[in-house]
Amino acid sequence: MRHPLLERKHEKSFVANDIDIDYDRQRTLLITGPNMGGKSTLLRTTCLVVIMAQIGCFVPADGCEFTAVDQIFTRVGASDKILENKSTFFVELEETKFILDRATEHSLVIIDELGRGTSTFDGYALAYAVLKRLHNFNRSKLLFTTHYHWLVDDYKNTPGVRLYTMLID
Repeated sequence: MRHPLLERKHEKSFVANDIDIDYDRQRTLLITGPNMGGKSTLLRTTCLVVIMAQIGCFVPADGCEFTAVDQIFTRVGASDKILENKSTFFVELEETKFILDRATEHSLVIIDELGRGTSTFDGYALAYAVLKRLHNFNRSKLLFTTHYHWLVDDYKNTPGVRLYTMLID
């Protein structure tokens, strides 16, 4: 797939990506890679392409085969709601709880760099617990990016989880 908004202007500078979410083989994609490596763009593009395909629009891809999703949940970016007395971390937890409470096995969930605004061990523990819950209990189709390489070690032999790394050319 290619990014639908960058299709014409930046055709040569945008790298197309393949996504394969097979519910039995790899419903959870655990993605690592360097900063500015395209992880967040991959997540956003996947959501856009799923929405476009589901409503019958042109999909910027060489091919597309998918099962319709009931909802798309996203936890991307960092922002606070300071006028509501909510820190960036509070907002992140609030959004994550919303996903954990509502995502189903028919949902697409993208989570980008969960726990980065905390200490290393707290962030890792949070990312680990959320990944485990979404994979084992909610059983959602999940794209999860992280800089916590311990997660890669912990999930490298987990059925249904596949590890991917974004590379910069």
